Amino acid sequence: MAEEAGMFVIRQTVGSILCCKCGVPMQPNAANMCVKCLRSEVDITEGLQKHVIIRHCPECDSYLHHSNTWIKAQLESKELLTYCLGKLHFRGVRMVHAEFVWTEPHSKRIKIRVRVQKEVLHGAILEQTYVVEYVQQESMCESCSRIQANPDQWVASVQVRQHVSHRRTFFYLEQLILKHDAAVRAIKIKQMDQGIDFFFANRSHGVKFVEFVGKVAPVRSRHDKQLVSHDPKSNNYNYKYTFSVEISPICREDLICLPPKVAVSLGNLGPLVICTKVTNSIALLDPLTLRQCYLDADQYWRASFKSLLTSRQLVEYIVLDVEIISPDVNIGGSRYALAEAQVARLSDFGKNDTIFFIKTHLGHILKPGDQALGYDLYGTNSNDIELDKYKGLVLPEAILIKKSYEEKRQRKHGKPRSWKLKSLSMEVDDSRGRNDQEKMNKEYEEFLRDLEENPELRFNVSLYRNKEYQPSEMASMTDGEDVPSVPLEELLADLDISDMEDGDDYNMSE
Repeated sequence: MAEEAGMFVIRQTVGSILCCKCGVPMQPNAANMCVKCLRSEVDITEGLQKHVIIRHCPECDSYLHHSNTWIKAQLESKELLTYCLGKLHFRGVRMVHAEFVWTEPHSKRIKIRVRVQKEVLHGAILEQTYVVEYVQQESMCESCSRIQANPDQWVASVQVRQHVSHRRTFFYLEQLILKHDAAVRAIKIKQMDQGIDFFFANRSHGVKFVEFVGKVAPVRSRHDKQLVSHDPKSNNYNYKYTFSVEISPICREDLICLPPKVAVSLGNLGPLVICTKVTNSIALLDPLTLRQCYLDADQYWRASFKSLLTSRQLVEYIVLDVEIISPDVNIGGSRYALAEAQVARLSDFGKNDTIFFIKTHLGHILKPGDQALGYDLYGTNSNDIELDKYKGLVLPEAILIKKSYEEKRQRKHGKPRSWKLKSLSMEVDDSRGRNDQEKMNKEYEEFLRDLEENPELRFNVSLYRNKEYQPSEMASMTDGEDVPSVPLEELLADLDISDMEDGDDYNMSE
């Protein structure tokens, strides 16, 4: 404004002075010394710890925190950084930043670059960076030492069982355990005939694991204990605790005939319903009316019932015609549309003229010519106690469960997937023979296909990129024209730790 008015303006300039030590021109500061001279005069890191010895358990990958407390931490993690900084004493200085310096994992060395500040001569603030080296001394913790001496010495055992003819539930439960590190304290995991056994060195770890399973599946549990030893002089008792956890036999895609009392409590739902989702509650859908209700674990175990038909009894149908009755609705995060369909069993197609006119909740994805999997109630001789309680109930000839992509998958048979899953380190009993292993491999392949077809199912599953997969072979996903696949944005990559340059960095601010 003053220049526009023609007035004389005195410009403010920052002058320079000579360093009182070396005479180099510099901007003035409280010490009247340049950075190099001030660094040679004052070292704020003097007296601070540069070398620290820490104790590390190689078996469980934990570190000794106090006299008898061990904390579990991975390399380059926030927990390990907090633990390492807790070993340092910053006397007279203030820490402003800390970060890891990359070292070889097998070097038994951990380096952290720490930046500290301190007020030095005449109020000048000096900021300086130095590296602290931590030397790992291998020493097993008490629980690992006990396990090493006797691998069968466990305190708590959790026996998870589900009385069904397949292991699809345990494949999904395994992924939930891996994602949440629920079995990180387990000293041994053993795969059994109808479930998995988890062994822990502490009762509290077993109790915590039982609580986790109860949050992800409808279960009922009981526990027992057995006296191992007793010291009458000190009045010490040693017990072994066993937790029995039973998962509900109701699985996703099962067809259920609700008992009359349960149907009335759910607002006269059904009685024929489909299980669409299983968490700590069971989601039930009436495919003829699109009504959905949730049955929690307590409600189920008070009046427990079994499935009328399971996914092992699905039959392939071919869709001849589809006519939408009601528009799409969103129920529990999934889309459904009620439709009338003409279907025929794929085994009868071309052999006879048997056609079924049914209602289905899959009107939003089915088109004439598609294949679908469903339950054949027309040719099934069902002997269910709950079904006999409904006098005069007219059963539909078929109930469709999901769209089938088997024909299209045959054209892509043998091609690897772009993703993979991790698995628990379990002891597997090989005495059951080769046939059981082939059955398990087939069920695992069906589980992988379910993950591809159902985005809601893989929401709580960590999928990782397959490095051996060639991107050129990757097929794009099209709506209804190709086999469903997992989008790349849902895949996780293994962490690659980049190299970080080692060196000191000095900065002075006023």
